[in-house]
Amino acid sequence: MTAKTNIRPLTFIALAATVFVASVTLTALAASINSRTVPSRGQIKSLNVSVYWNSACTNATSSIDWGVLTPGTQISRTLYVRNEGNVPLKLSMVAQNWNPTNAASYLSLTWDLEAQSLSASSTRAATLTLSVAANTAGITSFTFDIIIAGTE
Repeated sequence: MTAKTNIRPLTFIALAATVFVASVTLTALAASINSRTVPSRGQIKSLNVSVYWNSACTNATSSIDWGVLTPGTQISRTLYVRNEGNVPLKLSMVAQNWNPTNAASYLSLTWDLEAQSLSASSTRAATLTLSVAANTAGITSFTFDIIIAGTE
């Protein structure tokens, strides 16, 4: 009798496992039978900003040479920002990837279009100003990236 008592729990576990596997299989099969392909279409909003040296937007800006700077001074460059997209944009600019890294402590970049709106397919002049702190020391050359972005 002891042997039969031990077989019943094992039989019950095997039966429960079989029912579980069958249930999962049937659920997966039902999901694949009930699936449908739904075609879709729409328009993609483009949020493209380009930067140029001239107002006609024919001379793209790829880099800016700030020249030789003296501590305590600032220098400005005028660029033209064009919204190449089909929706109005809110403009922003950030300077990053400073080399050497401590240059960010002595140099600061600003512009006059921060948080300004730029209509689709329109262009605005932007003045970027690089300021050099009076206490700048130990920096003989520098590089950094300027990121101009437009958000909806």
